Amino acid sequence: MSNVMQAAVITGPGKAGVVEVPVPRAGAGEVVVRLEGCGVCASNLPLWQGRPWFSYPALPGAPGHEGWGRVKEVGSGVSGLCEGDRVTFLSYNAYAEYDKVSADALVKLPRSLDDGPFPGEPVGCALNVFRRSDIQPGQTVAVIGAGFLGAIVTAMACARGAKVVAISRRASSLEIARKYGALETVLLDDHQRVMERVRSIVGEKGCDRVVEATGYQWPLDLAGELVRERGKLVIAGFHQDGARQVNIQLWNWKGIDVVNAHEREAKVYLEGIRNGIAAVEAGLFAVSDLVTHRYHLDELAQAYQALDERPDGFIKGVILL
Repeated sequence: MSNVMQAAVITGPGKAGVVEVPVPRAGAGEVVVRLEGCGVCASNLPLWQGRPWFSYPALPGAPGHEGWGRVKEVGSGVSGLCEGDRVTFLSYNAYAEYDKVSADALVKLPRSLDDGPFPGEPVGCALNVFRRSDIQPGQTVAVIGAGFLGAIVTAMACARGAKVVAISRRASSLEIARKYGALETVLLDDHQRVMERVRSIVGEKGCDRVVEATGYQWPLDLAGELVRERGKLVIAGFHQDGARQVNIQLWNWKGIDVVNAHEREAKVYLEGIRNGIAAVEAGLFAVSDLVTHRYHLDELAQAYQALDERPDGFIKGVILL
C-alpha cells in the first residue's frame, strides 16, 4: 500500500479539486478500506452550494459518507474481517482512495452483490424510513419524490402489499416506480391537479401513509393535504435550505402522526443496511437500477452539479475509484 493517496476536496462553494494526502493506517479496532466508490448525497448540497457557517476547504474526502470497497488493512483487536472482504460502511471521508473506519461501523457484503456499486448508507436510510413508516398490507400510500430513497420505499411498500401512488416531477423516476409495483404514478406539477388525481385513485378520505421524500416546502404542504385523518405523514426528505412552515391547524384537526424518519444512531443505520442487503438479495429492488450517473474522483464538481440540477434520468450519482 502506497504512503500517499488521492482525495477530493471541496475548495469553496461550487468548486472541487483533488489533493494527495497520507494513506490512513488502521489503529486498534479499525480497518482501512480501499474504496471502490462513494455515492453523492443531497444532504451535502448546502456545503457544496455554500452557507455562511461553512469554512473552506473542507477536509480531504469529506463529506463522502456513502462508501463501499474492500478491506485493505485490519487493526489489532478486530475479528471477523480479512483483507479483501467487500464492505459498505459509515464514515465521512470516503471521496478518497482509502478511508479509515471503525470495525463496528461497517457491514460485509455477500458475494451475490460483488458486481456493481453498493452505497450502503442511503440504502440503510431508505430501509429505516420504510420501517418507521409502519406500512401495512392493503394500505394506500403516497410517496412524494421517487428518487433513490423514494424508489426503494415504493418497492418495499409494494412488496408489503400496500397500494402505492408514486408522485414525481420526472418521468424517468415514475417509470422506475412503475417497475417496482406502483399502482399509479402522478406527475408532480400542479398542487390542485395532483390532489384531485390522487383522491380519484384512493378516495376522498386520502392516504393511510404519505412519505415526503423531496425535502421541499411545496411537497410537504401537499403531504399534509393527501394524508387521511389519523394517518401518518412521514418526513423523509432533507429539509436543509431554511425554516419550514406547516399547516398545524390542518395537521391537528386531522389528528395525524408526523414521523421524522431520519436516524442518527449508527447501530440503527447498520441494521437498515443489513435489511437493505436482504431486500436486494430477495429481488425487491436493484441498486443498479438506481445508480444512473458515474463519475471519477476528479469529477466531483460535475457530480454535485447533476445532483443539484437533477436532469431527467438522474436518480443517484456515484464517484468510482
